Amino acid sequence: MFKNLTGIIILFSIIACNTSNEKADRIYVNAKIWTGDSTQPNAESIAVKGNRIIYVGKDYETFRGDSTTIINLDGKFIAPGFIDNHTHFLSGGHNLASVDLRLAKTKAEFIRIMKEYCEKNPGDSWILGGDWDHEAWGGELPTHDWIDSITGEHPVFVSRYDGHMALANLKALQLAGIDRSTPNPEGGKIVTNTSGEPTGVLKDEAMNYVFAKIPDPSIEERTTFLERAVQHAFRNGVTQVHDMGSYGGWLDLETYRKARENNNLDLRIYSFVPLSSWKKLDSFCNKNGKGDDMLRWGGLKGFVDGSLGSTTAWFYQPFLDAPSISGFPVTDTNNLRQWVIDADKANLHVAVHAIGDRANDFILRVYDEAEKQNASKDHRFRIEHAQHLSSNAINRFSTLKVIASMQPYHTIDDGRWAYKRLDTDRLRRTYAFKSLIDAGAALTFGSDWSVAPLTPIEGIYAAVTRRTLDDKNPNGWYPEQKITLEQALRSYTINNAFAGFQENKLGMLKNGMLADFVVLDNDLFSIAPEKIKEVQVLRTIVNGKEVYIR
Repeated sequence: MFKNLTGIIILFSIIACNTSNEKADRIYVNAKIWTGDSTQPNAESIAVKGNRIIYVGKDYETFRGDSTTIINLDGKFIAPGFIDNHTHFLSGGHNLASVDLRLAKTKAEFIRIMKEYCEKNPGDSWILGGDWDHEAWGGELPTHDWIDSITGEHPVFVSRYDGHMALANLKALQLAGIDRSTPNPEGGKIVTNTSGEPTGVLKDEAMNYVFAKIPDPSIEERTTFLERAVQHAFRNGVTQVHDMGSYGGWLDLETYRKARENNNLDLRIYSFVPLSSWKKLDSFCNKNGKGDDMLRWGGLKGFVDGSLGSTTAWFYQPFLDAPSISGFPVTDTNNLRQWVIDADKANLHVAVHAIGDRANDFILRVYDEAEKQNASKDHRFRIEHAQHLSSNAINRFSTLKVIASMQPYHTIDDGRWAYKRLDTDRLRRTYAFKSLIDAGAALTFGSDWSVAPLTPIEGIYAAVTRRTLDDKNPNGWYPEQKITLEQALRSYTINNAFAGFQENKLGMLKNGMLADFVVLDNDLFSIAPEKIKEVQVLRTIVNGKEVYIR
């Protein structure tokens, strides 16, 4: 017995010696490190070998070798790499070089920006992107009359920033065959004027009339979008994105797989495809597996409803400024229910968009049913946005172990005008971060880029302060829902790793974990909350590789 015990002790001694003798490729020293690891929350140095962390602590000399590079950070702040839980990554990359109507604060500016873009880009190509917000100029929806005379031969289809309605010019309407006799599709609306003529604004499923006429970008174009988006992500400290698709999901995945095969993908991506295609994904995974630590798939994204800004979010009660409507489901609810249940049985990961209180309650019931049919499975069901919750929904997130996949920047954006749509009772459960955490729910954060900026720093600022963009809520919009800095950081790191089944590899800085982290120019814990948005990313490290240095 003692002989065996002695052997075990010797074996562990050898392992310990091997570990301590391991020399780092790089050691970052003299830093203020928030590790995300509750057993060792703070440190001063971090050692990296290859793509893994081999030490986090203070006394790093044991890991210094003859070829080790020492990087003195002079007290700068290190955090785990930011994971964005919800992007439309390729369209974000496209929009970085497209017309930017988010800058328009008046009708005149909208027209001017579009005119200048068309003058610089003559021809007959489609003009897409846009990201306009009619609330910026008082709530009047744009019409095709605004831009027909300045867009020339270009067909135009520019989206509101939430992606749930878009403006088509007359040429695009004609290409899509839309006129006063075109019916509203189920789950969508063609906006018309008092004479019954289409104004050019299409909501949710009605947008498909135009989408069907827009040619898919080539693989070369999509690769350009990807390269542009990746560099933008690195500049903002993002080391992984959960991508909900821009071009039907499958073209996005094809783009990422090609980049990975060419050894040209330094950003981690978890790629989702439409829930309706779950059978195709099941077959694809059975043939190809589910990827690796850099590129993974196996996730499905569905929709219950639209958005608050487009008055297509599904509520129990009508909108204050549109008392005849209360939104609607954009997917047949019978189909949606069955897809969720069947996809879950196939061991695929399900995430569903829900904005309104009725939409959230509906999908929570579906998840409850799916869990009961397959109770032994680790589902990690997600509700994307979880924006407006009923009084019963908050505790159900915890009870059902459903992940609230939220985007805090929307809080300080929507908070400027949401009072037009909703009464106080509904608003106080809008982006209910603290209530969800207090109930024990898993809360994760991201951007919904390009709906909102791909900037985790601004997202953290929004979650901690809830100060709206118009500065009219200096103490926070519904301040009782503000959360702590550490809670916000966890929602961008370890919680997001959990939401993607990677909590044993990513999301915290710990010996043996993959080396993804970010260096910031200021200690987030030592500055006033309102100063957080001014913090800059200095370095971004993914898989042990410095992919960005400011």
